[in-house]
Amino acid sequence: MRRSYYAAHVYMIVGVLSGLFYREFTKIKDFSGETQLALMHTHLLALGMIVFLVVLVLDKVFQLSGTRLFTAFFWFYNVGIAISTGMMGVHGILTVLGRDEDHIPEAVPLTAGLGHILLTVGLILLFVLLGRRVSEHARRPEATETKDDQAEATSV
Repeated sequence: MRRSYYAAHVYMIVGVLSGLFYREFTKIKDFSGETQLALMHTHLLALGMIVFLVVLVLDKVFQLSGTRLFTAFFWFYNVGIAISTGMMGVHGILTVLGRDEDHIPEAVPLTAGLGHILLTVGLILLFVLLGRRVSEHARRPEATETKDDQAEATSV
């Protein structure tokens, strides 16, 4: 669970800092057009911080962490976010510096695509693990009862 908390915290910090960078960099360069930098902080906050806060709650309920599937999800997903948002940053900086779409190196969108593939693999792993845990949880009706419910049932 700690891993998810720390990941959410790091993404919050990096997301806020990337928003600050976008604002200041475009101001310094007197840039007023559209750039991928404008979307980078939102992606970091939503795909990073919010997703890992949700995973933290799911982990508390379904004990996801500590499994090989969770570890695989964690690394695939984080590497995918790093690559995808990193390429958003590169693309955005090049745009602010005056490169048009035809002069962005082909490696930038290709690498971003790889990041998206890794994100997708991570999400698939998370849903496989979550599906298993939900099924296990549904098969154990006693797991959903509280101690008060059990005490009340035995006293009747």
